[in-house]
Amino acid sequence: MVNNLIEISDLYKIYPISEEISVHALQGVSLSIKRGEFVSIMGASGSGKSTFMNILGFLDTPTTGRYVLDGIDGSTLNYDEKAEIRNRKIGFVFQGFNLLSRTSAIENVELPLLYMGGITTREMQDKARKYLGMIGLAGREHHHPSELSGGEQQRVAIARALVNEPAIIFADEPTGNLDTKNTEDIMNLFTSLNQDLGITIILVTHEPEVAEYTKRKVIFRDGHIIEDSPVKKRKKAGMKKR
Repeated sequence: MVNNLIEISDLYKIYPISEEISVHALQGVSLSIKRGEFVSIMGASGSGKSTFMNILGFLDTPTTGRYVLDGIDGSTLNYDEKAEIRNRKIGFVFQGFNLLSRTSAIENVELPLLYMGGITTREMQDKARKYLGMIGLAGREHHHPSELSGGEQQRVAIARALVNEPAIIFADEPTGNLDTKNTEDIMNLFTSLNQDLGITIILVTHEPEVAEYTKRKVIFRDGHIIEDSPVKKRKKAGMKKR
């Protein structure tokens, strides 16, 4: 369907351990995700959710099956083409923030634009300031990660994920290193980005209370999807206009 941002059909991922032993991380997974959805991916360690997210982000390749992102069939892409898709269509947010410690917040946010090329230094700075302001860090642009709280560091990471205006954001345990208050703030921010800006977000979490913020929950077990259902109770938030 045209409205589907992601189409996955009969996806398998097998890791050979030896001639006799293989790990079947994904076993016939099929899933569609529409533009503008906010989806949580859940499951115990070893359930296949991390492998699934790595394939979605073009960080891993399925053994068999088909993955189409925004109309592009991943099986047709070489390494450089996948890197290009990651930079232009995907924003990543990680549990450990993955910020460069010796560079300022604004310089961290500018990094994807440097890889993209074809943009002036002034344009990079303007875009980075725009997204830092959007996520509540106006005036903190020149602080280094060591001068920011955990919640502020994750906001910088979210601004970095947004700066290329991607089709989708993948967030891998984005609240795993945060306390309760910062977890609530970050999830309210994701909710606002999804509700107010229509950004598609896929979020891996093991915390049911975090999944409550999303609109749809997909649960993995032993390489299979065992549940795919709407989230009936979720928290609401609105982005403050700036």
